[in-house]
Order: sequence, then C-alpha cells, then structure tokens
Amino acid sequence: MTVRAKITRWRNVGRFCVERASDYGELLAVELDETRKRMVRELSALVALAVAGLFTLSFVCIAVIATAWQTPYFLDVVWGVAVMWLIVSIISLLIVRSQKPARSLQVLQREIRSDLDTLKEALK
Repeated sequence: MTVRAKITRWRNVGRFCVERASDYGELLAVELDETRKRMVRELSALVALAVAGLFTLSFVCIAVIATAWQTPYFLDVVWGVAVMWLIVSIISLLIVRSQKPARSLQVLQREIRSDLDTLKEALK
C-alpha cells in the first residue's frame, strides 16, 4: 500500500469521525432528555408508592397493637410488629442490592460501537 493511499484512508476516517461527532452530540442530548424524563416519572411513582405503603403498614401495625392493648399478649404483639418491620427492611435491602442498575445511553453506546467496527474494517 502506498503512502498516498494510507493518507487518503486516514483522511476519510478523520472526515467520518468529524461527521459522526455532531451526530453523537445530538443523540446524547436526546438520550439525556429521555433518561431524565424516565427517571423523574419512575422516582415520582416510587416515592408515592413508598409513602402510601408506609402509611398503610403503619396504620395496620397501630391497629394490631391497639387490638392487643389490654391483653396478656400485648408485649409479644409489640415485639412481633417490631421484628416484622426489621424483617421487611432486611428483605427490602437484599432485593435492592440484588437488582442490577438500569443502563442508560444504550443507543449512543451502540452507535459508537458500530462506528468503531466500521472504522476497524476501513483500516484493514
């Protein structure tokens, strides 16, 4: 291969990279906007669910404790409710830690990989 052919090939690769850089910028802006909207929607739903769930469980626990108020099982019920909350907390922690995080910017990553593969083929 001549030096002139190598220079032409590298010039074409450089032009390709410059053209794609602006596309990456646009794609990044679109993906960031979509990711932000999705995160706000999901976090809002999770906060609403958490608040509603905690209020519901709190009132159920208060009702259970009030039901056992003047019975010989009052302390057992109170400690049972406390242990139940501890178990729920531990299970929640294990579930959260076992989930893999959501991947964002997948389209941009796929485009960059595709372009890198194209460049590798062009430079062979």
